Amino acid sequence: MTSVIGFIGLGHMGGPMAANLVKAGHRVIGYDLVPEALAAAVRAGIEAAGSAVGAATGADVVITMLPAGRHVLSLYRDEGLLTAAAPGTLFIDCSTIDVADARTAHEAATAAGHRALDAPVSGGVMGAEAGTLTFMAGGGAAEFTEAEPLLAAMGKRVVHCGAAGAGQAAKICNNMILGISMIAVGEAFVLGESLGLSHQALFDVASTASGQCWALTVNCPVPGPVPTSPANRDYRPGFAAPLMAKDLGLAANALRAGGIDAGLGLRAAEMYAAFADGAGAGQDFSAIVRAIRERSGPTGSSTDQNGTTA
Repeated sequence: MTSVIGFIGLGHMGGPMAANLVKAGHRVIGYDLVPEALAAAVRAGIEAAGSAVGAATGADVVITMLPAGRHVLSLYRDEGLLTAAAPGTLFIDCSTIDVADARTAHEAATAAGHRALDAPVSGGVMGAEAGTLTFMAGGGAAEFTEAEPLLAAMGKRVVHCGAAGAGQAAKICNNMILGISMIAVGEAFVLGESLGLSHQALFDVASTASGQCWALTVNCPVPGPVPTSPANRDYRPGFAAPLMAKDLGLAANALRAGGIDAGLGLRAAEMYAAFADGAGAGQDFSAIVRAIRERSGPTGSSTDQNGTTA
C-alpha cells in the first residue's frame, strides 16, 4: 500500500532512508534545515517542503531522524508538528534519543490524537544507503504492524522490542556492546603490534575464533583485513565517533539512573567523549585505535608488521 510520508531530517542517515521509501513506491515529502541536504533529497525523488510543518501536513505517516531528544520534542510540542498533522497520523521517530525523551514524545503525540512509535536504527550510513538497517521499535502492536512495511523498505530487520521507549532502550544497549567491543578490538591490535604480530595474522585468527565480533569482521579498525572498513578510507565516517559518544552518553545516563554496576560501559563513554571532542571529531568510531596507539608506550608502533601505516 502506497503512503504519503512526511520525512524530517534528511542528513547522512535520513536522506538515504527517505530515498529508499521513494524506491519502494511511496510519496515522500521531506524537509531539512540544511539546503544541501534538501537538494540532495530532491535529486533522489523526495518532494521538498518549505518547513517541517509543511512536510507533516496531509501525511499518513511522519518520520523524524534528528540529532537529539530536544529537537524531537521541540518539533512535536513547540513548532506545531502535532497540530499540523491530521488526527490519527502515525509518528515514527528514528532518532537515537534518551529513553525518557522517547516516552515523553510518545505521550505528546498520543495526547494530540496521534499514534507513535520510537524506531531507532543500527547499521550506519552504509546500511542506510543499502537499505540494510536494523530497526528497534517501541510502541503498541497495532502501530508496529502499520509501520513494519515502511521500516522494511529501509532495512533488512525490524524488531518490536516492547512498549514506548523500548526501541531506544535496545539501541543504547546494543551500541554499548559495540563501543566496548571496538575499544577491545583496537587494544588487541595495538598489543599485537607491540608483540610483532601482523594485523592480517591477528585478524585471521580472531575472526574465526572466540574473539570474533562485528567490530572486527565488518568494521575492522586497521587497514587491510576488511577492505570495506573505514580504516581503508582514512577513517572517513560510516558511523562517526561523535555519534558513538552520544549513544554511549545516553547509555551512561541510563546506567547511573538505574544503579547498574557497569564499569566497562562507563569507561567506554568516557573514552569516546574525549576522542570525539578531539582528533576523532570527523572520524569513524573505529579510529579510536589511533587514540589507543598514541597513549601506548614506546613499544607500540604506528605501523603494522606489513609496513602499512594504520
